Amino acid sequence: MKRISILFLLLAITLTGCGRKPPAPLSADAPVDNVPSIIGAFALNANDPTGEQYGGTLFITEGSQANEYNLQWLVSGGIQEGTGTLEGNQLTFTWHSTSGTDQDVSGEGVYTVTVNGELYGTRSINGVETPGTESAYPNPK
Repeated sequence: MKRISILFLLLAITLTGCGRKPPAPLSADAPVDNVPSIIGAFALNANDPTGEQYGGTLFITEGSQANEYNLQWLVSGGIQEGTGTLEGNQLTFTWHSTSGTDQDVSGEGVYTVTVNGELYGTRSINGVETPGTESAYPNPK
C-alpha cells in the first residue's frame, strides 16, 4: 500500500510539472535576525548542473535540535532526503537519494531564505564540479 501511495504521489508531481508557469520573482533576503519559518511544503523549480530544468516538491520539517531541519525532495521520479542547519538566513544541508533511478547519489547545498519564506540557492552532486540551482516557493496552506 505504501508503494502505491508513493507512486501516486510521484505521478501527481510529474503531472503538475506539465505546463508549469515560470517561477515568480523571489523577494528580498530575510534579515539574519528575523527569518520566517521554513517548515512546510514548497514547489521546487530548478536547473541541474547541465542546465536541464526540473521541478518537484520540497518538504521541510523540524529536526531533533534547535535550528536543525529534515528535508525531503520529490523530484524526477525519485526521493531524496537530507538534514540541514539554519544559521541566520542560510540553510546549509547534506542530502542523499533514497529511492528512484539515482539511489547512490548524494551531495550538499545551501539555500538563502527570503522575507516571504522562499528558498533559493545551489545543490551539488558529489563528483560533479558544477552545482545546480534551485528555487522553492511555499505552497499555500
